Amino acid sequence: MKLVTYLEFGKEQLGLVINNKVYNLKLAASVKSALKMPDNMKDFLKAGSHVMSVAKDIDNLIKTGMMGTRSLEMDKLQILAPITRPASLRDGYAFRQHVEAARRNRGVEMIQEFDEYPIFYFNNHRSVIGPGDVYCMPDHFDKLDFELEWACIIGRKGINIKAEEASGFIAGYTILNDLSARTLQMEEMKLNLGPAKGKDFATVIGPMLVTADELEPMKIPAKDGHTGSNFNLDMKCWVNGIQVSQGNTGDMDWTFEELIERASYGTYLYPGDVIGSGTVGTGCFLELNGTGMLKDPKNFKPQWLKENDVVEMEVSELGRLTNTIRKFESDFSILARKKSVTHAEN
Repeated sequence: MKLVTYLEFGKEQLGLVINNKVYNLKLAASVKSALKMPDNMKDFLKAGSHVMSVAKDIDNLIKTGMMGTRSLEMDKLQILAPITRPASLRDGYAFRQHVEAARRNRGVEMIQEFDEYPIFYFNNHRSVIGPGDVYCMPDHFDKLDFELEWACIIGRKGINIKAEEASGFIAGYTILNDLSARTLQMEEMKLNLGPAKGKDFATVIGPMLVTADELEPMKIPAKDGHTGSNFNLDMKCWVNGIQVSQGNTGDMDWTFEELIERASYGTYLYPGDVIGSGTVGTGCFLELNGTGMLKDPKNFKPQWLKENDVVEMEVSELGRLTNTIRKFESDFSILARKKSVTHAEN
């Protein structure tokens, strides 16, 4: 089942996606049964397995032609993030290829802790957006970057979830673009507190939530020594129509189940929480620029996102996520307001 959140008459609606057509789930449910179907993703996930089961039944009835209901062309709708106000947003670090390349490009060895446990950081769940325009402040354009990822969305409340049981807590999957202002990110990470202002202005997810049963034909084993599921799904990114990145979800070392185990230790996960995979290998300009400079330092020209750039991401079965980079007209710069400090010598 594929679900989208879209805007109609100024209100969020929840729809089933079938052959690029969107069927209003609440309307379809009113035809099938007396069940009051939620009209937004967060409430839909909180409603539990029975409501999910009814939605899948409706999806199947429409697909088999046994149920008729109004549909809209997906391309003509204003598609929002699948869940517009997630309770939390965590982003993992699960692709070894990306981590190795980034460290090699900085001239440092691979860190052994990567293979010992999965890690994540908290991003700004209130800055989650979907397809469309992304507005950035002037400082964000100082080495503005995309990050090609995918994400799982939690469907059940749980705490201390073991990786062996975690697949039952995943409602579905979506594409994620972890936009990053690298100059802001790198200067603040010198203080060893992780990404903050370099990340919190926008994270893009979408265009839809795809349930795990849709991906079953693409399922592959987790990598040796890991627990959970993986999938053979191509990942691609284009900037202004030129492909800049390609990877595969199957290259993921740490599984979403293992990320859930780590994230839920001693704390609750809730329906609608989003957990990103981290960047796939070759999945951002920071890595691509570093590799290019390493190979040809004299002639390589680094690339970063600019105003009016169009970023398109595609993951097999999860659709295509398209955004246009826009600029707030402002002269406010936190980079320009940094303090000048003179350290006295003892």
